[in-house]
Amino acid sequence: MSIIATISSSGPVKPGAPTIGTATAGNASASVTFTAPTFTGRSAITSYTVTSSPGSITGTGASSPVTVSGLTNGTAYTFTVTATNAKGLTSVASAASNSVSPVNPAPSTVEYLVIAGAGGGGGGENNGPNDGGGGGAGGYLTAAGLAVTNGTYTVTVGGGGGLGGTGTRGSSGGNSVFSSITSTGGGGGGGCASGQNSGGSGGSGGGGSSFSSGAAGTGTSGQGFNGGGGSSMFGGVGSGGGSSGAGGSQTGGSVAGGAGTASSITGSSVTRAGGGGGGGDIAARIGTGTAGGGDGGSGDGNPTRTGGNATANTGSGGGGGGANSGGTAGTGGNGGSGFVCIRYADSFPLATSTTGSPTITTSGGYRIYQWTGSGSITF
Repeated sequence: MSIIATISSSGPVKPGAPTIGTATAGNASASVTFTAPTFTGRSAITSYTVTSSPGSITGTGASSPVTVSGLTNGTAYTFTVTATNAKGLTSVASAASNSVSPVNPAPSTVEYLVIAGAGGGGGGENNGPNDGGGGGAGGYLTAAGLAVTNGTYTVTVGGGGGLGGTGTRGSSGGNSVFSSITSTGGGGGGGCASGQNSGGSGGSGGGGSSFSSGAAGTGTSGQGFNGGGGSSMFGGVGSGGGSSGAGGSQTGGSVAGGAGTASSITGSSVTRAGGGGGGGDIAARIGTGTAGGGDGGSGDGNPTRTGGNATANTGSGGGGGGANSGGTAGTGGNGGSGFVCIRYADSFPLATSTTGSPTITTSGGYRIYQWTGSGSITF
């Protein structure tokens, strides 16, 4: 008698491999689509596992798509997917997906405040009655809606202009730049020497000195205002122009530098980019700097002959120096360095990297970056 054995084919088996779809990059992640296998191994599919190459980083889910997190931005990855059924059996891997590189998403637009360095104040006259003009504020540009994309943007913060020595014009401030936005350095205040008596032109204009009625420097449209002109009399100098108003002429009396502009881009209101005050023969005739601008210096034995330095990173002008008809005159004051700030909605992540040590805060629904020195930002 022969015995014929029957082998059952109804036991558990592995499911078929899923069909790979499309990988889409995210921020340090990727989303991978696929199609479920037709053959499930006689048991329902309970989960899918997506695996990266390189790194073998995995993500799991019950259906398509599956997200894989913990990837490195900028690295190219492909992915495969396997299916596991209720019996705990796992398929072979699918074919590899397309290659994608995760990226930190850039905001679509940013708001900016770009202020240039301000002009230095002009120097007063030795052994004479003429006083120096105030330095002009740095150019002031601010707006929302500047388009940005993934990439690196250079930030330039302009330096403040140098002071005018005895009788000479203060130097102009340096330009500040972010992306396509360039603000122009402020003009220096006029000094008390031939050819030096007019205020320099720039973002805002420097004030003219009282020597030969020095002309006011001119500002740049949309960035700042003209300085004040000088007049041939004691204390008859011009103050520097500001981002919101022109400098004035001190015809025998004091007048403040041109007005600065307030901005709340950093989260609190701060006024910057004011004009420097002009020098005077007596304390009652010196100009007062605005928004961090330097006050003018007085002369002829009065206690402060030297023009005041402007506050750093305000883009405000330096003060003009006072004259001294019987000895050493006062020099002008240094202009304030510039300032750059951008912000964007905090629904976007922090930038990939920065240089220049900006102050970075998240407040009021914004991510805020403030530079007081040159650097960069990479989205």
